[in-house]
Amino acid sequence: MKSDSLGKAREHRLRTAVSGAAVLACIIAAGFVLPDATAAVSGPDNAKDPKFVKPVTEAPPPGTRVNVVASKITYDAKRKIATATGLVRIVFGPYTLTATKVVYDMDKDTFKANGSVVLQEPNGNVLHADYAEITKMFKEGFARHVKALLTNDVTITADYAKRTEDGVTVYERATYTACKHCVSEDGTPAWQIVARRATHDQQQRTIYYEDMKFEIAGVPVLWLPYLAYPDPTVTRRSGFLLPQFSSDKAFGYGITTPYFWALAPNADLTFSPRWTTKQGPVADVEWRHRLKNGLYDIHGYGVYQLDPQVAKDQSRQRGALTSRGEFKLNDMWSWGWNGTLLSDKSFLSDYSIDTDETNEITRDIITSDAHVIGLADRTYISAQALHYQTTLDEEDQDMLPTALPYVTAGHTFADPVFGGELGFEMNAYSLNRGEAVGAFDLGTDQTRGVANLHWQKQMINGMGQVITPFMQVRGDVYITENVPGAASDSETTAHLLPSAGIDVRWPFIASQGLGQSVLTPVVQVISATEEEDRSSIGDEDAITINFNHTNLFLQDRFTGLDRYEGGTRANAGLMYTFLHENGGFARMSLGESFHIAGDNSFDVGSGLDGPVSDLVGAIAFQPNERMRFTYEARAEENLSRINSQEASASLTLDRIWGSLSYADIGAAPRYGRPSNEEQVWGDAGYKLAGAWSLFGGLRYDVPDDRFINKYVGLLFECDCMNAKLIYSEFTDDDSGGNKVDRSLKLSVDFRTIGKIGGGFGF
Repeated sequence: MKSDSLGKAREHRLRTAVSGAAVLACIIAAGFVLPDATAAVSGPDNAKDPKFVKPVTEAPPPGTRVNVVASKITYDAKRKIATATGLVRIVFGPYTLTATKVVYDMDKDTFKANGSVVLQEPNGNVLHADYAEITKMFKEGFARHVKALLTNDVTITADYAKRTEDGVTVYERATYTACKHCVSEDGTPAWQIVARRATHDQQQRTIYYEDMKFEIAGVPVLWLPYLAYPDPTVTRRSGFLLPQFSSDKAFGYGITTPYFWALAPNADLTFSPRWTTKQGPVADVEWRHRLKNGLYDIHGYGVYQLDPQVAKDQSRQRGALTSRGEFKLNDMWSWGWNGTLLSDKSFLSDYSIDTDETNEITRDIITSDAHVIGLADRTYISAQALHYQTTLDEEDQDMLPTALPYVTAGHTFADPVFGGELGFEMNAYSLNRGEAVGAFDLGTDQTRGVANLHWQKQMINGMGQVITPFMQVRGDVYITENVPGAASDSETTAHLLPSAGIDVRWPFIASQGLGQSVLTPVVQVISATEEEDRSSIGDEDAITINFNHTNLFLQDRFTGLDRYEGGTRANAGLMYTFLHENGGFARMSLGESFHIAGDNSFDVGSGLDGPVSDLVGAIAFQPNERMRFTYEARAEENLSRINSQEASASLTLDRIWGSLSYADIGAAPRYGRPSNEEQVWGDAGYKLAGAWSLFGGLRYDVPDDRFINKYVGLLFECDCMNAKLIYSEFTDDDSGGNKVDRSLKLSVDFRTIGKIGGGFGF
């Protein structure tokens, strides 16, 4: 045979062979990967998990060059069979195929590869087989001892895989696991799916399993005679999700069986009925809908209690309704809502809807709002309607306000004014409540409007001093109703409150052998109009105050706008920072405030009520990324007493980690702290052998001599699963601290499959 004829035959047979390898890659890789059912429903962003890459089914375009490396290539012209032996390596476009022997029969149109067959796809998937054969223009084929390593760290094996012309692939004695490193010494993965037969119908985009077992550490824990599951090309499809188990004194034992209904590409409905032993079925329905300019969801719960006497609220009919939505009007404006309606205060806690994994209630106050937001480069506007609901039995719902509207806006001018930056903010609200709150002098209704024009200019002189003069003019108007202690039931007041000041900072920088130090003295002087009589104004947003190192140099140290810091005062402090060359650091600060003239706006307990304030200071020390210590305090000027202090420490070693915090906050009845608050809390963990860890935590109330919450847990965590068992005790404040709610919760998250779990309360 002439050499050019041999070359053409070689090019034809090898182009055909590698195209067949692409089909083999498709039928193996696409046929067995399980999508995450939970992700299909709720859409979480598991960015840390490797992603599945869809198999490539198209052959390279005609004319793609074939590169062949083999120890020996022969061609039988009579039989029209080409054979490559030895270490065969074929590169065809983005595909690479290796084997010890490759045979192509042109008459039968059959491609055969055997002996350590390895195919590397352009998407990163790697496929192994002992033997592979493709026929009928690559529409049919089979492979023996198949192993696929996919880009999402999934491993698939099968003793035998056969593809038919109608797009159906059958796998015999197949396994599936996402465990790449989490395997025992004998190679058994932490979990795997084992099936006698798995059939992938590409037209239906469904995988059918026969005689399927789910194994954990090689031990079968679940057997199903038959199971149908969507293939990886399906992102969402109607069907049942993994069940959840639960238990509580209010409803007994329960099992939740969610069903996901994909109504349209942009809409779905999830039914999650909970079947309980004491109260019967609990309805749980969620509707989600994505529109062109946004999305919204509606989530409803409901129960007709069969045994209301065992629940906190003894009504027959109980439930909740939540809804969220967010829509864009244009590039600047958006609008939306986030709302909750409750039948009673304890529905969420009774049915474990709003508790965390340690059984602690996550929200005492539930806020519902509707909003319109505008955001530009130098301008922002927010208009809201706000409603508050309490979940605490001892709190009166009528004392919580509804705000309609609550508006904030601001703008910073682009052009300098007198060389500095000019801007303004405004805030307005109208509040309504059922009854006045005498403890904090809050009326039933209050309407407020505040506007603030401010200017500042930062300058650095030749000595390195940073000098910042600033000034502002604030104007406000209040309309109040039924404020306790006011001169009349209804009053209207207005104020004009200018202020000006200067801030001077002089940093001294020194470079040493181990790092860099920065020592910065700070002096600030502010003069403002005295705060006028506020007895006719309800203090809605400035009730609390926590004077510390973070707000020492603020122009106004109240937390809200219903109070105003007037008079003339000077603030002085010293800040020090050391930055170590290894990344560690130490920071310290110390300072105090001096009231020079005018009425003092603060009351006893604030630390600012005298001519000289309490000393405030803080220390943060982190020698390396494994260790950190912080301490901050507020003390009498002569250091005779510490009025407030907080400390925390954390440590992470190879097998041990932990953190401990302590807080001691002095009483300040005027600011919402009727008594001293002193607590200790922390958590810790210890890494046991392998993937096992032990962890726990607590929160202790020192004055009451009781644990608020404590828990201990066991964790198994590896690359393919996360299992967590937690026992917790939570003290119910509604019972005066005498009732302890105990729970045991188990959750297991299998990567690429989903999460299952449950809990028991007692």
